[in-house]
Amino acid sequence: MLQSARTYSDAIGSFRWRVPASYNIGVDICDHQNAGATALICPQPNGKIRIYSFGDLKRQSNKLANVLAARGVRPGDRVGILLPQAPETAIAHIAVYKGGMIAVPLFTLFGADALEYRLKAAGVRALISDSNGLAKLAAIRDRLPDLKLVMSIDGPGDGAEDYHRLLSKAYDSFQPRPTRADDPALIIFTSGTTGPPKGALHAHRTLLGHLPGVEFPHEFFPKKGDLFWTPADWAWIGGLIDVLLPSLHHGVPVLTWRAQKFDPEEAYRLMARHKVRNAFMPPTALKLMRQIGPRPFAARDCKLRSIGSGGETLGAELLDWGRETFGLTINEFYGQTECNLVVGNCAGIMKVRPGSMGRAIPGHRVGIVDEEGNELADGTEGNIAVRRPDPVMFLEYWNNPEATREKFAGDWLLTGDRGFRDEDGYFHYVGRDDDVITTAGYRVGPGEVEDCLARHMAVAMAAVIGIPDPVRTQAIKAFVLLRPGFEGTPALAREIQDHVKTRLAAHEYPREVEFVSALPMTSTGKIMRGELRAREAERRGEE
Repeated sequence: MLQSARTYSDAIGSFRWRVPASYNIGVDICDHQNAGATALICPQPNGKIRIYSFGDLKRQSNKLANVLAARGVRPGDRVGILLPQAPETAIAHIAVYKGGMIAVPLFTLFGADALEYRLKAAGVRALISDSNGLAKLAAIRDRLPDLKLVMSIDGPGDGAEDYHRLLSKAYDSFQPRPTRADDPALIIFTSGTTGPPKGALHAHRTLLGHLPGVEFPHEFFPKKGDLFWTPADWAWIGGLIDVLLPSLHHGVPVLTWRAQKFDPEEAYRLMARHKVRNAFMPPTALKLMRQIGPRPFAARDCKLRSIGSGGETLGAELLDWGRETFGLTINEFYGQTECNLVVGNCAGIMKVRPGSMGRAIPGHRVGIVDEEGNELADGTEGNIAVRRPDPVMFLEYWNNPEATREKFAGDWLLTGDRGFRDEDGYFHYVGRDDDVITTAGYRVGPGEVEDCLARHMAVAMAAVIGIPDPVRTQAIKAFVLLRPGFEGTPALAREIQDHVKTRLAAHEYPREVEFVSALPMTSTGKIMRGELRAREAERRGEE
């Protein structure tokens, strides 16, 4: 959608949105592609490589769409996808979109509590998972009355049917459901400061809205020979709509590989072996790669053309490392689950300024506004906001009209981030306007972690904040008020950490636990996390 340009002004001036009234993500990224072209490159544990063509994706997604329809899953019903990076994950998304259903991607590292909340909140009717997901589901299945169908790609068991057996009996032709560009397609849960996570409901048009934000930081993607990979999970908007879906839209193959734990050495080898040309790398991954020191094969064997990064701010040191290691400038971009990829850099046509997130990506109107939605002058700190209408913007928070209303000030969507724009149009991030913690590229809402902590028998009350971490940007710290009869020992701290790690996710557990005799509270009973952050900063000698 973005035309190649020599300057930023040319890119802005020549851009036009092309969003048809009728549009379906699944048809676009699959049925409209060259059937014989490579879509997915899937390395296997035995060293072999499985190639999926667009024709393979079409046949398999048609079969799955027929299975879902035959089992009573109707247009508008929610289908959970609890899978890692895998061909079945892409096939499930395509099938759900073709069938007019709504996809609910779920992170494989979620524990039972986190899964239960999301499955119940979205009213998920069908779930596609694997043996690891089934083990977590077993403990909560009887508390999910809406869930009628569970399929496992690893075979039957624990109340799940055999995914591959069901598909083997299905027809490979399917008439996609006619959908409008504004029809719902996807719910991605995002973290908030208070209360449980909210489900951001996106329309089919969200993919078209993402395209400029992918094409710009990847130096006018696609170009001949491009091949995309990210270590980010496809359940995260950064992996799904920053990489997988736009690549398939452009007919560009995607490398499918995500280890349980990011290994920087493996990342180098993987990109070199498969001749990856484009990568989305969260800053934490880049920091871990930098930590292992210079590797001769990094610059010699990796043939990267572009690296995009977002989720945390890149500094001058990381930018310099990227140039030295890969011979290119890492392009930082910015967005959030509700309105993604709206600010970014394109080093080929504009100067990249360390500490800046870049400029507004063509097609998006981004500004700095006050609480009432009035635009502020350049250089003035305020709310980073995006003007509607915008194709990339979410429709609403699922079943939460009040939170949806609070997200806007007039026609400005408030991101919840504070920042300013300089006189040249570059946006600079200052900090969160709320308490969301950014750790290892993930945004964690303290409310969900605090709720999990409170379920431990020893915990009377808990508060969670982010503290500085050289690798993760922030680590999670919990302040815990114990119930009578319990003693704050190192052993109990470890037990509490494991309690969160197994019930939510590995990146959501508190890496530090401090036992306290009281927590700062407002007169209405709300925890004053800001005061905890101020105390922690003073203790660490920070401003």
